[in-house]
Amino acid sequence: MSNAIIPLLLDSLASAALIFFAAVGLTLVFSVLRVLNVAHGSLYSIGGYVAASICLFIASRQLNPYLSFVALLFSAVLVAAIFGPLIERGLVRWTYGKSEAVQILITFGLFLILEDLQRVIFGVNSFYEDAPMRLLGTSSIGGVVYLNYQILLIGMALLVVIGLRLLINHTRLGRLITAVVTDREMAQAIGIDTNRIFILAFSLGVFLAALGGALATPTSGIAPGLGADTTVLAFAVAAIGGLGQIEGAAVASLIVGLARVLAIYLAPSLDAVAPYAAMLVVLLIRPYGLFGSVTARRI
Repeated sequence: MSNAIIPLLLDSLASAALIFFAAVGLTLVFSVLRVLNVAHGSLYSIGGYVAASICLFIASRQLNPYLSFVALLFSAVLVAAIFGPLIERGLVRWTYGKSEAVQILITFGLFLILEDLQRVIFGVNSFYEDAPMRLLGTSSIGGVVYLNYQILLIGMALLVVIGLRLLINHTRLGRLITAVVTDREMAQAIGIDTNRIFILAFSLGVFLAALGGALATPTSGIAPGLGADTTVLAFAVAAIGGLGQIEGAAVASLIVGLARVLAIYLAPSLDAVAPYAAMLVVLLIRPYGLFGSVTARRI
C-alpha cells in the first residue's frame, strides 16, 4: 500500500467518525420518536463549547492535563442530562403525531433559540483547545506518521456502533425501545412507559451529538455557524443511509468521509459540496437511502 493511500484512508475514517457522531443521534431520535430534529446540530456545537470551556479551565488552572479527556466525556453527559429531558418534555413531545412540516418548523425555532443562546454565553470567537491531541502524540503506520487522536476517534465511533447494537439487541431497555418503535400503541397497552422511553432515547441522541462536538474540539475547534453546518451534514448522512437506520448512518458516514477527503486531496475547492454530491448520486439510485425501504405514503 503506497504512502499516499494510507493517510487518505485514515483521514477518511477519522472524518467519517466525527460525521457519524453527528448523524447517529439524529437517526436514533427519528427511529424511536419519529421526529426530525433540526436543532440536532446545535446540540453538537453546545457539546463542543462546553468541552472546550472545561479544557481551557483545566489548562488555565494548570491542573493535570489528562483531565481534559475526562472533560470531553463529562461535557457530553452534562449536555445530555440538561438538554435531553428539558427539550423532550418541554417541546418535542408536543410534536408527536404531527406532520413532518410541523416538526421541522418547531425544531427549527428551537435551533434559532439555541444558536442565539450560544452567542450570548460563549460570544462570537472560536474556541480551541488541543491538549488531548497533543498528549496522545503520533504513531508510525506503514511508514506514515499519524496523530493518535485521529485513531482514537475511529475507535470511539466503532465503540458507539457496537454499543448501540448491544443496547438494542441484548438489554431490557433495548427490547422496550424496539417494542415502542414497532407499535407504540400496543407498547402502551401492555404497560410500557413510553414517556420514559422517549426521554431516554432523546437524551441518548443528545449525548451522541454532544460527544461528537466535544471530540471535534481538539481537531477543528468550535465556532459560530457550526450547528447549522452539522445539521445539514447530519441530514445528508441520514438520507444516504436511510432515515432511522443506525447501520445506514455508519456506512453513509464512511461514504461522506471518503468523499470529503478525496475532494480535499484532489480538488480542495469542492470540499464543501462533496458530501451533497455523494448524497445526490445515492438518492438518484436509491431514493429511500442505502438501508431504507419503500413505505406507503398516506395522503
